[in-house]
Amino acid sequence: MSLTDLKRKRPKQPIKSVSVEDFIEDANNYAFGKKSLLTAPTTSAFIKGLDKKSTKIYRHATFTLTENSISQLNTLSKSTGIAKSRLLRILINEFSQLTPIQQEIIANKRHSET
Repeated sequence: MSLTDLKRKRPKQPIKSVSVEDFIEDANNYAFGKKSLLTAPTTSAFIKGLDKKSTKIYRHATFTLTENSISQLNTLSKSTGIAKSRLLRILINEFSQLTPIQQEIIANKRHSET
């Protein structure tokens, strides 16, 4: 086996033809720190904020989950195609958006099931 066999193979992205004027305009936008006009826009700011490619700093965390929680997380990850860590960030964000009363109801419900 050679090292080329170990190389990650990415699917090739289709090349979009761009006019010279658009290319120059986009280069000027890049030089001035503006957004690119040629790239596809993101679907929402919320999803971008939860994406590892954003400018947020991520830290490694270790915590304990029940076997049931791990199983549910694995199932969710496989069915949605979303990484487990990203799913957890989404769920934490959703929980933090609830009122304190709603949070308490969910926390008490979960506490009584364990």
